[in-house]
Amino acid sequence: QVRLVESGGGLVQAGGSLRLSCAASGRTFSSYAMGWFRQSPGKEREFVAAISSSGGSTYYADSVKGRFTISRDNGKNTVYLQMNSLKPEDTAVYYCASRTYVGIAYGVRDYDYWGQGTQVTVSS
Repeated sequence: QVRLVESGGGLVQAGGSLRLSCAASGRTFSSYAMGWFRQSPGKEREFVAAISSSGGSTYYADSVKGRFTISRDNGKNTVYLQMNSLKPEDTAVYYCASRTYVGIAYGVRDYDYWGQGTQVTVSS
């Protein structure tokens, strides 16, 4: 069983920054690709960013490319999402997800384990 716990959300002004963290249990973290998704009221959960098991490959949704950076520290069993130049439309609950394969994927159904989410609110 893999457990994921997100943290680092909060309220920021437009143009500000936050860094989200996702702490994972389990000794096989380094074998899993990881992703970040988000969901706001009235919308389906959407892909934000993904990173391969080694951290060597990343992929971003067009809406966040150039502003967000996903990274991981396999020694700490943690994946991060650095969020810069935040916009009000980034407001959502952000979820960390784990995929039991090494490679990147973009869909909700490609991931096997999910955290409970952390709220990010960006004010105008």
